[in-house]
Parts: sequence; structure tokens; C-alpha cells
Amino acid sequence: MNATLQLMQQHRSIRSYQERPIPADVLDAVLDSAWKGPTSINGQQVSLVVVQDAERRRQIAEIAGGQAWIAQAPVFITLVADFYKTRLGVAKAGAEQVIHHSLEAFAVGAVDVGIALGNLMTAARAAGLGIVPIGGIRRDPQAMIKLLQLPKLTFPLAGVVMGYVQDDSELKPRMPRASFVHKETYQAAALPAHIEAYDQILQQHWQDIKRPDGKPWSANTAEYYQRIYFPQVAPVARQQGFGFDK
Repeated sequence: MNATLQLMQQHRSIRSYQERPIPADVLDAVLDSAWKGPTSINGQQVSLVVVQDAERRRQIAEIAGGQAWIAQAPVFITLVADFYKTRLGVAKAGAEQVIHHSLEAFAVGAVDVGIALGNLMTAARAAGLGIVPIGGIRRDPQAMIKLLQLPKLTFPLAGVVMGYVQDDSELKPRMPRASFVHKETYQAAALPAHIEAYDQILQQHWQDIKRPDGKPWSANTAEYYQRIYFPQVAPVARQQGFGFDK
């Protein structure tokens, strides 16, 4: 197995960072790995807002629900679905952009942000950095929009913490591979057994690393998915000019 594959298969989220800054050339190389990634129709409807200012990182940590590692690490990157940029291009071509009135736009933006996020994480880890992706910025997207001065037709979908590792994290076991890789058709009948097996595996993992607060996968997922845990996403997205009825 080559080094890149090995790196990608050993992912772990880091929540303890050194204060050591990331050299500018290293950070630029990581950012360029996302910049050069693919986007739908080459629309390039993703923008990154790179935050290194300590006070701004502190505010983002609060917005995300008190995630201290955002303030601790030297860099936080917000990945923005950006149809403001595309609207300027469409207008330059003498046309009117309408895609942002559809759910398709939000899907395209989310997919392209996900590709950029994956590239950022892999590049950062290849450069010797630790990372943790952050969805918590959607807890209060309007606060992020104000803090980062985002224009209409943009939306902060995700973020990533980046820095040199202070305390490493344990590699978390995954659900059985057969629950993820389906051959030819979706294998629904096998999923209950996979979930049962994983609940037991994950519970043992928490015991092994002395995490008494750790929960089985099903219980942890239920804690979030039995409710709409970031209810401001849709109303704030509509305020930003996005529509979901087409």
C-alpha cells in the first residue's frame, strides 16, 4: 500500500493542538490542493475563508457550540458554497442566474464543498498537520455570515481546524465494510446485523480507551437525528437567497 492510501485509511480527528504556527508555504500548499480540486460544470462554486486571527477563532469556537480546539489551533478554514461568484459570471455572459432557487444548487454546493474538504484534510495530514472537520458552524450560520462578511448567495457549510498535533487521538473503528460497500445493489437486509455488531465493537472501543461517556453508534446517532439539531440552516439559507422549492 502506498503512503497516500495508508494516510487516508488512518484518519483521526485531532482535538488538541500546539500553538506553533503553520508556515505560510505549507498552508498555501494545503489550500492549493483544495483550489485545484474538481467542481460541478467547472462552476467553482466554493470559496475558502482562512481565519488565523485569534479573536476571530475564539468567536467561531463559541458559534460552533464551545469547541475549544477551534480557538486553540492556529488556523480555521470555513468552506463556503458560493453562488455569488457564479452569479457575477452568469451576469457577465448576459444571462440571469436561477439555479440558486433550487435544491439542486444546495446539493451541488454541498458536494463541491465536500470534495474541497476532503482535499484539505488529506493535504494537511500529508504535510504533517492534524485536522478535525467542523459542522458546528451551521449551529448559528447567521453569526458566521456576519463574522466573515459573506455576501448573499453564499452559505458557510463546513469548516476544518488545522494545526500541529499536541495530543494524538485513537483510531476509531468503523462499521463493517459490507455496510458501506454494496455490490451491484443496496444490501438492506444485512444492515441490522452490521449495526448490532458495530454497536458492540464501538462500546468495547470506548471501554478500551477509558471513555465512560462513549455510546453505541445507534444511541449516539439517535441523540442527533431524532431532532433537527441545526434548525437555522434552512431559514438562514433562504435569507441568503437560496430556494428549495424547485
